[in-house]
Amino acid sequence: MKNKKLGLWSAISIGIGGMVGAGIFSILGTACEIAGNAVYISFIIAGALALFSTYSYAKLSMRFPSAGGPVEFLIRGLGDNVLSGAFNTLLWVGYIFALALYARAFAAYALTFFPNSPAYNMNLISGGIIVLFTIVNFIGSEAMGKSELFIVTVKVGVLILFAGIGSLFIKPQLLSVSKWTPASSILFAAAVVFLAYEGFGLITNAAEDVKNPIKTIPRALYLSVIMVIMIYVGVSIAVIGNLPVSEIIKAKDYALAEAAKPFLGLVGFKAIAIAAMFSTASAINATLYGGANVSYIIAKYGELPRIFERKVWGKDIEGLFITAGLVILITDLFDLSKIAMLGSAMFLLIYLAVNIGHLRVYKRTKANPYIIWISILGSIIAFIVLAYYLVNTSMITLITLIAIFFASFLVEWIYRAYNNRSLKVRRVIKI
Repeated sequence: MKNKKLGLWSAISIGIGGMVGAGIFSILGTACEIAGNAVYISFIIAGALALFSTYSYAKLSMRFPSAGGPVEFLIRGLGDNVLSGAFNTLLWVGYIFALALYARAFAAYALTFFPNSPAYNMNLISGGIIVLFTIVNFIGSEAMGKSELFIVTVKVGVLILFAGIGSLFIKPQLLSVSKWTPASSILFAAAVVFLAYEGFGLITNAAEDVKNPIKTIPRALYLSVIMVIMIYVGVSIAVIGNLPVSEIIKAKDYALAEAAKPFLGLVGFKAIAIAAMFSTASAINATLYGGANVSYIIAKYGELPRIFERKVWGKDIEGLFITAGLVILITDLFDLSKIAMLGSAMFLLIYLAVNIGHLRVYKRTKANPYIIWISILGSIIAFIVLAYYLVNTSMITLITLIAIFFASFLVEWIYRAYNNRSLKVRRVIKI
C-alpha cells in the first residue's frame, strides 16, 4: 500500500494554494471595475456559494476518495456516458483558462518593472512563463510539489501582512456605503470572482495521498475556503480603503501592487508585484502539476493509471504540450477580464454538474439534499447573472463560452464513437 504522508495542513495548503495562488492578484481589479467599493461583498457572496459546493465535495470525497477528484464525482453521480465525459473535458478546459489567467496576471505584474514596454511584451511574457513551467513539468516537478506548503505560507503571509498594514491607513470615506454600486453590479462581480475560489477542488485530487482521508479531506475543504474568504475580504477592504476606485480601474491588471503605494510607497509597490509574480508562477506550476494533467489523462483513457503518481505527464507528454499550447493561444486571444469571466462560467457549470450528480447519490453519501439543492440553485443563479452581464458587455465572450460548452460534448461524443472507451471509477471506501 502506498505510504500516505499528507496531513491536514498539507491538504489545506493545496486548497489555499489553488485559490489564493493567483485569484486575488489577477481578478481584484476586474471585480472593482464592476462592483466598485462594495467588491468585498462580492467576495463574500462568491465565497458562500463556494462553501455550498464544498459541502458536496466533502461528502463525495468521504464516500468516494479518489485521485480523480471531481472527475470521479461526475462519473459516480452522472454515470459513464457522454454527459460525464463532456463535463470532464470542460473541467480540463476550465483549468486551461485558469492557467491563462495566472499567466496573464504574471505578465501584468512583471511589466510594472518596465512601464514603457510595448504592448506585445504582455503576450511574450505570459507565453514565456507557460513554456518555462511546461519544461519544469516535462523534466519532473516533484520538488516543486513537495514545497507547496512553504510556497503557500509565504504568499498567504504577504497578503495577511498587506491587509494588516493597509487597514491602519484606511480612509473611511472610500468605504462609504453611499458610494456602493447597485446590487446587480455586486452580483455581477460575485459571479466573476467565483473563479478565485475554484482551487479548493484540487484537495480532492490528493484524497489517495492523505492520512485518514475520510476525516482529513472534508476538514481541509471547509477550512481552506473559510480562510480564503477571510483573506479575500481583508485584502479587498485594504485595497478599496486606500485607493479610489477610479485609480484601481486604471491599474486593474496589477491593482494590488498599485494599492500598496499610498501606505508602503514605491518599495511596497515593487514588493507586492514580486509577491504576485511568485504567487502566480506557483499557481501555474500547481495547476499543471495537479489539476490539468488528471483531467487530460481521464479524458483520453477514461481512467487514471492503476498506480497514480502526481507526475503523470510522463505517460502522455503530448497532453502537457497540448495544454500549454492552448493556454498560450488563449492568453493571446483574450484580455485578463474576459479570461476570468470565461473561467468562472466554466467552473460554475462544473460545480453545478457535480451537485446534480450528488443529488442522485446523496443517500450513499449521507448528505442533506436540501443543502445540495441550495448549491444547485445558487450555481444556476450565478451562471444566469454572469451570462446576463456578458450579454450586455461582451457578446463575443458569451458566444465563445457557448461554443466551448458544445464543443466539449461534441468531442466526447466523437471520441466515444471511434474508440468505444468508457469512464471507470477508482475505488470505494465504506463509511
